[in-house]
Amino acid sequence: MDLKSVIRDIPDFPKPGILFRDITTLLGNPQALRYTIDILADKCADMGVDYIAGMESRGFIFGTPLAYKMGVGFVPVRKRGKLPAAVYGVDYALEYGTDRLEVHQDAWAPGSRVLIVDDLIATGGTAAATAQLVAQTGSHLVGFAFIVELVDLNGRQNLPADVPIISLVQY
Repeated sequence: MDLKSVIRDIPDFPKPGILFRDITTLLGNPQALRYTIDILADKCADMGVDYIAGMESRGFIFGTPLAYKMGVGFVPVRKRGKLPAAVYGVDYALEYGTDRLEVHQDAWAPGSRVLIVDDLIATGGTAAATAQLVAQTGSHLVGFAFIVELVDLNGRQNLPADVPIISLVQY
């Protein structure tokens, strides 16, 4: 299946000059959504994953069904102050300012094998911050999986070089 054919382009969103890749059309297409989860599961099958970490909020959308399909646990990585128990946190740079991601300290046992999943990699800041959280927990990062990669933004260069990166669609 050609996933680009079910991802809508929105010009000048969120501001003039930006071409937004809208995955809501993929999510609304049952065949495309099933294909996306199935192909990710196939590509990640040999990684020995124990848990999938999905970042708020679109990482939840793809990470949870992928965890179900692979028979592993899912752990939400949230923005500051959203988790009720003790957390590890990482501050990371945004285009204008900083943000913070957090994960429960007991989300998975030290030594667990964690796959990070999100809808899109642009500059790689969110994924890199999540990789730091995996390291803080004493676990092993086995890979990254993204639906869309914006190649011109060079996000891969901000991720650990020795960790596999899967992206289904490149722009």
